[in-house]
Amino acid sequence: MNDQANHAADDGAFDDLVAANAEYADHFDEGDFDGIAHAGVAIVTCMDSRIDPLRMLGLHHGDAKIFRNPGGRVTPQALEALVLGVHLLNVDRILVIPHTRCAMTASTQQELRERVSRSAGQDAAWQQFSVVEDQMAALAEDVAKIHSHPLIPASVRVGGFLYDVDTGRIERKV
Repeated sequence: MNDQANHAADDGAFDDLVAANAEYADHFDEGDFDGIAHAGVAIVTCMDSRIDPLRMLGLHHGDAKIFRNPGGRVTPQALEALVLGVHLLNVDRILVIPHTRCAMTASTQQELRERVSRSAGQDAAWQQFSVVEDQMAALAEDVAKIHSHPLIPASVRVGGFLYDVDTGRIERKV
């Protein structure tokens, strides 16, 4: 069997998640949801599993649009999502929320490449990672990117916050 077939094989790796989804679907009552951000909120944050974007802000299903990536940076893809959110999905407040103890701030590009190379068993020197050398400078830059985007009107409120993974609190930085 080739590698592609190995990846497609049903080896039970997802059985627990499929079963959990069946339980979720049995009680699912939001099928007619309209998909807009009911609280008018968009969040750009890190992919870190210690972050629960809705709960940490007292929001619920359907309240916000959430874009996650390593380091919680405002990438071109995040800007695309924010423009769509502002113009089509009721977003009028944007929060950019990186976090404490982020791996993207604790490692250099070279260190991440070496770690991934060891794990992958092959050279990852070609892979680009979104390392953040100065988290507060990056946050200010990201907020400025949103403010200066020609398709995001000045009426949209934008804030830069830092989430503390040890206390669960956010603090306004920008």
